[in-house]
Amino acid sequence: MAGPVTEEPATVKTGQPLGLIAGNGRFPFLAAAGARRAGRRVVALAIREEAARDLGGEVDEMHWIGLGELGRGIQILQKAGAREAIMAGQVKHRRIFSDIVPDLKLLGVLARLALRNTDSLIGGVADALAREGITLLPSVAFLADQLAVSGSMTRRRPDRDEQRDVEYGETVARALAGMDLGQTAVVKHRAAVALEAMEGTDETIRRAGRIAGAGTTVVKVSKPRQDMRFDVPVVGAGTLAAMREAGSRVLAVDAARTLIIDREAFLADADASGVAVLGLDPPGGTKGDG
Repeated sequence: MAGPVTEEPATVKTGQPLGLIAGNGRFPFLAAAGARRAGRRVVALAIREEAARDLGGEVDEMHWIGLGELGRGIQILQKAGAREAIMAGQVKHRRIFSDIVPDLKLLGVLARLALRNTDSLIGGVADALAREGITLLPSVAFLADQLAVSGSMTRRRPDRDEQRDVEYGETVARALAGMDLGQTAVVKHRAAVALEAMEGTDETIRRAGRIAGAGTTVVKVSKPRQDMRFDVPVVGAGTLAAMREAGSRVLAVDAARTLIIDREAFLADADASGVAVLGLDPPGGTKGDG
């Protein structure tokens, strides 16, 4: 297996080092850019099974690590002087539960877990980082301008029937999220068509289209006590592509707790597609839980 790859970009920040634990997608790129705008020197731990190779051009150091190499990741961050870190980017749930070969540090985390679900595992990793002097910050700490806001975010608003579907879908999605099974419900005419599990939001949307045809409403919510350090709800270009494929007309997400990847472009694309995008007020307010 290849060793770590370290890439130095042309411009190196001189601020306090920040660890970036990077999965797949655009999220790590946005997080790195936001941190560097804030004057932070970004040290990326790129998960070998997930992260994009060209992330190296957007950070100050890039090191490849396997999913189970927690101890090595901590050593890299400590050597770089990083006392804070963020997690950004998806790691497929099936990889978390099937592809990990844990090192001794991660084995210690697993031994402490009461439940073997995603939140417990990543929360255990966060605790392990804290014991080593590394504080895990909210994933969106440098991306406030990319979060969903309350109310309609597009020119088109849900009509009366669609709004009823949003209200019903929110009830279903919050029940689902409360059981830590998924965060997305797709409904049509106040009937649940598809509920998210390990396949992810986009495939759930496509499945709903195959079952119920066009005219579905997608509702994606945060967990009842959403830990903003990890597994933050995310939508992006892939979500809209899946909605176009399925004929979905409305997307409702939690305000202040949902990251909209490249928000300005996303909303412009939604407008061009005639999709209504709505920000919901989650129970307990819109500040989230850290």
